[in-house]
Amino acid sequence: MIRKVKGTRDILPPETTLWNDVERTALRIFGGFGYSEIRLPLLEPTELFVRTVGEGTDIVSKEMYTFADRKGRSLTLRPEGTASVARAFIENGLGQRPQPLRLSYFGPMFRYEKAQRGRYRQFSQIGIELLGAATPAADVEVIVALHTFLAELGFDDLIIALNNLGDPEDRERFIAGLKTELTPHRDELCGDCQRRWEENPLRILDCKVQRCRELVAETTPVADVVSEDAARHVAAVEAGLQEASIPVRRAPRLVRGLDYYLRTVFEVISPELGEDTVICGGGRYDRLISDLGGAAVPGVGFAIGEDRLVDVLPQSFKDRALEQRIVAVLPVGGAAAAQATSLARDLVLSGVTAHTEVTGRSLKACLKWATKMAASVAVILGESERADGVALIRDLDRGEQETVALGDVVARVAELLQARR
Repeated sequence: MIRKVKGTRDILPPETTLWNDVERTALRIFGGFGYSEIRLPLLEPTELFVRTVGEGTDIVSKEMYTFADRKGRSLTLRPEGTASVARAFIENGLGQRPQPLRLSYFGPMFRYEKAQRGRYRQFSQIGIELLGAATPAADVEVIVALHTFLAELGFDDLIIALNNLGDPEDRERFIAGLKTELTPHRDELCGDCQRRWEENPLRILDCKVQRCRELVAETTPVADVVSEDAARHVAAVEAGLQEASIPVRRAPRLVRGLDYYLRTVFEVISPELGEDTVICGGGRYDRLISDLGGAAVPGVGFAIGEDRLVDVLPQSFKDRALEQRIVAVLPVGGAAAAQATSLARDLVLSGVTAHTEVTGRSLKACLKWATKMAASVAVILGESERADGVALIRDLDRGEQETVALGDVVARVAELLQARR
């Protein structure tokens, strides 16, 4: 038997119903804020991620799925979405459109990392990007849109963890100070952090090894060494979120795992799920597009790991999404099959989920099948019913049955289902 690739998974019904409802909610909320969907290729030139995500990041150095195609070009299965959005912005001349440009995206990403529950080598992200606005108000809008979406899913205890990474010029000064403070303890750092010391010292702040975290906790926070402009920017973001009644707290060692972030970086955590459960995160990246050869276009956005999000959805949302009111359409006799399908189509167009029996079972077997399918109502169409222009509607929960004219079936089914709400 051929099995799935390690780190991937099959998402089966009814879980796919949750995914669909989450994505519909995202489209509705983000669309309401003015974000339009962009669909991006899974394959990108490897250089795109080396130049944007950062050669010293774990994503680029250890996690990317990279290969040469038949012409020897280095291609990578995208590990994240923002770099692809930036490439698309430049390549498609999106800077000619009215600014700021608001974009949303959905889809699979790929990273080679330890496969475990909630973390897969193929995973899905939902993200938005606001391009062309450098103001704190843009950061606030992005976070408010995110918070609104998560609240619509039923999360009611969310906190925005916020930090200030400053500008790239501030970062060099910070890194020099960080290495000075950590030098007496350099030998105590983990193997990954020993490598990061030379390649990308800022990533040391993101280490999950307990001893590294303890050492970092004693160092000067990056926000203490940023410029006055950067400090004012993030302070204004914090004030804007408080004005919007969104709980905020400073997280002085938060850096995220991507090199293009500057000034505002944030994560969303839920105390109910635990301090280490990060639902999503994002930040500002004002130099990303210019670093790729485009104009100086500021940007800010976030990405949500959809696998993790679905895993921690509030039960109230799951219950609503999985609540199905199924109608079973049961033709009895071969001559009724075509009319049963036509009737099912009418039910579907009215907004009802209709499952039609298509294997030629007996009426007794049909009703047993309808019960297994968790149908609430059965519409029975046999030879005599067809001749009389009627159908039998059976309330499977109450065991009650009535005869209804074919033209009235859709309306009567809707009444029965409405009574259950």
